[in-house]
Amino acid sequence: MGRHADSLAPPRGRAPAASRRNFWSYFRTTNMSDCKKASILIVGSGIVGRSWAMLFASAGYKVVLYDTVQQQVSSAIESIRQQLTELERTGGLRGTFKPEEQMMLITACNDLAQAVEGASHIQECVPENLELKRKVFQDLDKLMNDSVILSSSTSCLLPSKLFSGLKHVKQCIVAHPDGVLSPEDVDLVMSAGLGMRYAFMGPFETIHLNAEGLKNYCERYAGGMKRVLSSFGPVPEFSGEAMEKINQVVSQKIPPDPENLSARRQWRDSRLAALAQLNKNMKSDCK
Repeated sequence: MGRHADSLAPPRGRAPAASRRNFWSYFRTTNMSDCKKASILIVGSGIVGRSWAMLFASAGYKVVLYDTVQQQVSSAIESIRQQLTELERTGGLRGTFKPEEQMMLITACNDLAQAVEGASHIQECVPENLELKRKVFQDLDKLMNDSVILSSSTSCLLPSKLFSGLKHVKQCIVAHPDGVLSPEDVDLVMSAGLGMRYAFMGPFETIHLNAEGLKNYCERYAGGMKRVLSSFGPVPEFSGEAMEKINQVVSQKIPPDPENLSARRQWRDSRLAALAQLNKNMKSDCK
């Protein structure tokens, strides 16, 4: 596994709202004494693996971060420590636990059999390579028991390709199923995710930083991107049922009458002005 190619944070796709609530309510705890209830195994210590580790630790669960290369996982632990400290400084720390409390919940391991022991949930975060992922799942399948949930962070590989032939196939899930994004989810992904980056860097610099450079990113993800692009159907009509559904959602948020539209435009313009000032300040800081 060595160095992993992962993009943001977890995770890029989102389950339906009800499923998300059930999923996170299952893992959420309220105090440090609850931490022994379960252990989460993260397989792969790249950017996505680190993000999952921080997310689970913020909810109070013990996390084992696994990688085949000891130096990689050791570096990941130090990176997580630095990120948590910075998140606390900027007010972005998740949960109620302090960085040092969250770090107490995260341990590193490069022995898969040892890492699987006691795990109630396994989150796979290795590179987007079908053969590699299948090898990881086959190894985990031999070690896990009948109650463990095995979840993949794949963004474009089908479950039928990933999990076929596994003994515990009924316990396997994928974090990025097709057709589950609501209009609210799409807006949230952009406003709270990529949009925040695009305010001060473009898409090429974004992917350049999400791997060991743009060329490395393309080498790692070209196959997956081609599969996604080739799966696109005909260009959709901007009318009909889909348009009506989206219109209903955005109209509930912002009624399309002159008064509400005008007020929202003023809000937008004030936010853009503030963002422009922030960008100006950031450019000055970089000189």
